[in-house]
Amino acid sequence: MKKGKFINVNTHNNVKIGYGTVDYKNLKTIYIKLNSWTQPTEENYNFQKIISKISKVIKHHIFNLNCVYFKQESIVDLDIKTSSIKTNKRSFMDLEITLYVDKKFELKSKEIKQLIINLSQYIIDDILTNEILFNFHNKKK
Repeated sequence: MKKGKFINVNTHNNVKIGYGTVDYKNLKTIYIKLNSWTQPTEENYNFQKIISKISKVIKHHIFNLNCVYFKQESIVDLDIKTSSIKTNKRSFMDLEITLYVDKKFELKSKEIKQLIINLSQYIIDDILTNEILFNFHNKKK
């Protein structure tokens, strides 16, 4: 019996956005997935440090979110292969954010969907775009 659900939200600036849970009936956590192909706008030899900083900024933003549905704690997993990042090559970015449920809600509700969209847009526009110096693309080439 399948317990998980995943809802595709949309694509924003060439980043695919969706959210879901592994157990729809006993909702304890939800996850938000953002996927895209990224290409750096300039050479930087310490992308690992930049990616670590971005994860901390996202976690800090979620901690200060003040949302009645979620606890302040979260897990942020930003995965980009840093060993092969070059300005002329695209790398796959996978960002998964796990939020812990504090108050029961309907996963498919318009309010939750809009909250996820707003959070994702903020992460893309104000954190990823400004901090990582990457362009986002739908495809590898």
